[in-house]
Amino acid sequence: MKIALFSTCIGDAMFPDASKATALILARLGHEVVYPEGQTCCGQMHTNSGYQREAAKIVGTYVDAFNDPSIDAIVAPSGSCVTSVRKHNPHVAERYGRAGLAEGAKEVAAKTYDLPEFLVDVEGVTDVGAFFPHKVTYHPSCHGLRMLGLGDRPYQLLQAVEGIELRELENKEECCGFGGTFAIKNSEMSAAMAVDKARHVREAGVEYLTGGDSSCLMNISGVLSRQRSGVRAVHLAEILASTKEHPYSPDSAAYTKEASL
Repeated sequence: MKIALFSTCIGDAMFPDASKATALILARLGHEVVYPEGQTCCGQMHTNSGYQREAAKIVGTYVDAFNDPSIDAIVAPSGSCVTSVRKHNPHVAERYGRAGLAEGAKEVAAKTYDLPEFLVDVEGVTDVGAFFPHKVTYHPSCHGLRMLGLGDRPYQLLQAVEGIELRELENKEECCGFGGTFAIKNSEMSAAMAVDKARHVREAGVEYLTGGDSSCLMNISGVLSRQRSGVRAVHLAEILASTKEHPYSPDSAAYTKEASL
């Protein structure tokens, strides 16, 4: 299959290792991975903040970049961005987009997947040959959990990783407090939610926190870093890309580095 990588803006600007890991996994599975250079933001931040008319132009840019009939699937390491593309963009395009944009947005949305969805549902695999000999807990982000309905797909993938010790996260379904602009508009409430989430992570007694959304990992790891917990955040894709021959390096733990600045 020919697969287009959607890196997302936060991934492209701050956490490119998750996108690189996604491309690596897909290539190892035998797919041709391409990177449409015209891609920018999916429009999620604008849509979620109520600026749908302004988001329509961004949706148009996304459609222009990815609406290529030769592309079989679009894969991103972000449940929240995939949610925006699939659930919101067609609606925004229909209300405020240029002529024909709504149809293009629907076509692109139909073949856009979060990484766990693509691996389990489309590729039909859970064991991608990963090796990660560490204690890990998984945080299911709100969009992936509630909007995409990822269910146990991430857990299936993690449980198949050689050497991993996967530990349960108490109150895992609670939001971490990020929520895009929610963290800015309601900063005190957001901080309290993040502190609660970080406490549960520490109580799990793990070395690493993982998840499918860089924004959530950034938010939680900021607290963990300030608390000097010693727990690092690593994107699910980076764990799945780690092998015995090419293991994950903690020196590239971008979330911890960013959080400590």
